[in-house]
Amino acid sequence: MRIWAKEFRDNRMLRDMVVVNEDSQMTRTKKVFAALDEVCMAFDLSVPIWLDANIADFKRHAKTRFRADSFVDSIDFDFLEFHVIEED
Repeated sequence: MRIWAKEFRDNRMLRDMVVVNEDSQMTRTKKVFAALDEVCMAFDLSVPIWLDANIADFKRHAKTRFRADSFVDSIDFDFLEFHVIEED
């Protein structure tokens, strides 16, 4: 599984990262959560909360945007986009 995380402000990408997880023992959900943890560690962010809108978008499109209301801490960007680009 490959997941692409991108941080945006004013419709410009500030930074991005691709996380690759090839562990066949993990479920899809665990891979997604592990990738989000890895991205947040690399970007020095608190892990966002999955709101109902995020869950619905991710189920429907394999992509979601975490905005300021998903983070406990204040953020200096508009949103963090989280997108599955390749499934196992």
